Amino acid sequence: MKTKKIALIGAGSAMFTQGLVADIIRSPELGPWKLGLVDIDPSALETAEKLAHRMVEARGADIVIEASTDRRDILPEADVVITTIAVGGRRAWELDVFIPRKYGIYQPVGDTVMPGGISRALRMIPALVDIARDVKRICPTAWFFNYSNPMTANCWAIRKATGVPVIGLCHGVFEVERQLAEFIGAPAEEVTSLFAGLNHLTFIFDLRWRGRDAWPLARARLAEERELPFDHQSLKERFPEMRPLPQKSASKAADNPFSWSLFETYGAYPAVNDRHVSEFFPERFPQGHYYGKRLGVDAFSFEGTIAEGDRIYADMRAQALGKQPLDERIFERAPGEHEKLLEILHSVEYDERRIFSAILPNQGAIPNLPYDSILELPAVATATGLRALHIPDFPDPLAAIITRKIAAIRLTVEAALTGNRKLLVEALLADGAVTDPEIARQMGEELLAAHRDYLPDFFPSSDDAV
Repeated sequence: MKTKKIALIGAGSAMFTQGLVADIIRSPELGPWKLGLVDIDPSALETAEKLAHRMVEARGADIVIEASTDRRDILPEADVVITTIAVGGRRAWELDVFIPRKYGIYQPVGDTVMPGGISRALRMIPALVDIARDVKRICPTAWFFNYSNPMTANCWAIRKATGVPVIGLCHGVFEVERQLAEFIGAPAEEVTSLFAGLNHLTFIFDLRWRGRDAWPLARARLAEERELPFDHQSLKERFPEMRPLPQKSASKAADNPFSWSLFETYGAYPAVNDRHVSEFFPERFPQGHYYGKRLGVDAFSFEGTIAEGDRIYADMRAQALGKQPLDERIFERAPGEHEKLLEILHSVEYDERRIFSAILPNQGAIPNLPYDSILELPAVATATGLRALHIPDFPDPLAAIITRKIAAIRLTVEAALTGNRKLLVEALLADGAVTDPEIARQMGEELLAAHRDYLPDFFPSSDDAV
């Protein structure tokens, strides 16, 4: 069998690299494999390469590993290209969140929307467009998957600037579907859903357990958690296999009150829970106030996320350098974003036509959303590619929410591709976290100045200006 080559650009994301290597090891039927690792940071690349080697040796896997700080060394003959880059790393990400805080804008994540997500897009898009151009030139037939955030803006910009058919992947919808299954007390493998939206704001509007509408059961569980009455007998007749919820269930509505409030209003549940979803509704959380807490501070602590990322990387590096034993649990971990990639490749290889969540062009799949928008959709993985399911009945009220957010993303993409400061201000205003044009301009300029080294289109050199 022909050796298949995967090129991972942004391999310094050691946790992702570790998960991907584990999944390749567990997918020998698709191999043999060659894994090419790329990162512009030599230290991060060393961590990824040595960790990968240790994992391959631990399992005696048939995987050849190569590494380079120059992607052009790795891209030739690639069958699959994956991007997980984070321009500026966690230190730049901190500025995306801390600078807006000075203006009273609190973000629990800051990697998708709001000023932090917009600022991140300005750094990410030029780098990803450059990568896409190399993919188009060096390995034009390769599958190109992007995991880097802001997912929607990044994939939109790549397609707009290069025409390369990048596919965005995120484990969020998969995880939330499993959480909903747990919430209603159903085995995850027996629950199915239909969904559409933007990455990190994707509405699961149809949920089924063995083909039956499961939303009545979700409403009953919601009432049960709140100690409110519900028609238990009627549900028992519809779901005879229904069991009482365990007292220590990991999935509780109280953990995501805003997302469940949207469900109660719209009859659909948003992936991926309050931490991300709240950022798409900044007008509802002025000064970050969130159910008696403050977003990014004592609710979904941003500093905690950064500290955990630093800790995980330090742990990965210690394992890579042999200072700690290899964590064997990675080989038995639960399915997630990395495994879905290998499952997609398996479905494509054998034309299994399985359905996955993917970020793809709309192109009429959701008739009541813009034709050219990039959406998170259910897609069938076939030998001819990932094909979005057409969903003619996506509810109009949900389409109204998504359409409003698309406007800001469209402006963000255009600002990032052109280096247009006025469009950046318009994107910040359209996003809704800031409503004063002068504040938007000041904050925008401060974010640009903080990331000057990563924004050549906004700060052209003297040579470029000539």
